[in-house]
Amino acid sequence: MAAPAKRARTCSISGLLERERDALQSLSGWVPLLLALLHELQAPASPWSPYFALWPELGRLEHPMFWPEEERLRLLKGTGVPEAVEKDLVNIRSEYYSIVLPFMEAHSDLFSPTVRSLELYHQLVALVMAYSFQEPLEEDEEEEPNSPLMVPAADILNHTASHNANLEYSADSLRMVATQPIREGHEIFNTYGQMANWQLIHMYGFAEPYPNNTNDTADIQMVTVRDAALQGASAHSSLCTSDSSHPAGVDVSSLHHFIGTKDQTEKLLLHERWDFLCEREMVGEEGAFVIGCEEVLTEEELATTLKVLCMPAEEFRDYKERAGWGEEETEDESLAITNIPKLRESWKQLLRDSVLLTLQTYATDLKTEQDLLSNKEDYAKLSWREQQALQVRYGQKMILHRLLELTS
Repeated sequence: MAAPAKRARTCSISGLLERERDALQSLSGWVPLLLALLHELQAPASPWSPYFALWPELGRLEHPMFWPEEERLRLLKGTGVPEAVEKDLVNIRSEYYSIVLPFMEAHSDLFSPTVRSLELYHQLVALVMAYSFQEPLEEDEEEEPNSPLMVPAADILNHTASHNANLEYSADSLRMVATQPIREGHEIFNTYGQMANWQLIHMYGFAEPYPNNTNDTADIQMVTVRDAALQGASAHSSLCTSDSSHPAGVDVSSLHHFIGTKDQTEKLLLHERWDFLCEREMVGEEGAFVIGCEEVLTEEELATTLKVLCMPAEEFRDYKERAGWGEEETEDESLAITNIPKLRESWKQLLRDSVLLTLQTYATDLKTEQDLLSNKEDYAKLSWREQQALQVRYGQKMILHRLLELTS
């Protein structure tokens, strides 16, 4: 099946959008398409009206950005979705008031007051997020991602990780192509990409039931590993000070002062190592280590972080000096999921502590959710949002609990 794509240049104001292209630059890169949609929505004789009639009702989209904040935090705390939504809302508002609204007001003859609405803009952003396609860049291209495009008919297909069709791009057409034989009467499933459940609910408003999503992931925030290392240093010092059997003649207050100083020294060393990792662009304050069902997707970053934070002081000084000369380091430890039990004990302990800290960020524990999922009557009583959020949380926790087993 080939289909024409709805790009900004296929609408009736394409010439204007092209002339104003520089003024419409934004962080998302979506402004021209969104303005095209806003214009065509209120154009009485728009050739795209039949396509718009196929859209879901805009006011009933299930993206978490439309959930009340309290509900979003209650159901998705710890999953990473609330933070992603907050960034979206800030960026959407900024983009609307700084670029979109001034453009519409400057061309008020083309945009009626009915479409000059932040609420409508939110809804269209969500629709583009859920229904658009993005042509991938060639492997050797290092440009900004291609702008999204709406593809009538192709966007009616649902997604599943075990899809049986996908969209293929060529110079003159887009084709939805079956990837395996599809029997008559069976549903055709597209793929939206290798999407974890938190990404699916964030961008599309749904999640795949466990264990169907083989692309699911769980994140361990990079700063959580740093915090776990700092916590480990404090725990070691506390263990030392808890020993009440001191040799005769030892000044206990002096000993506590010495241990406290040692604790501060260890923490300073850990911060030095963290800063080194930041300089090497292995970690960042807002980054995350991504753990999949079968592999660590950020293997190099996590392996390097565990190695550096667990190094003895002298080894780190040598390592830092060699890195300053640009020497490549080789490491025989692998962070393939099946190899985690073979890691050095210090690495496993830090990884385990990081997982435990991550699990504390959720509002519920794994057993509570297992009980809900195993009781069909109780599960059926949940709202759609509660069911989808439960699948997101449960999938992530299953990945994290497997890490606990592998590091024990």
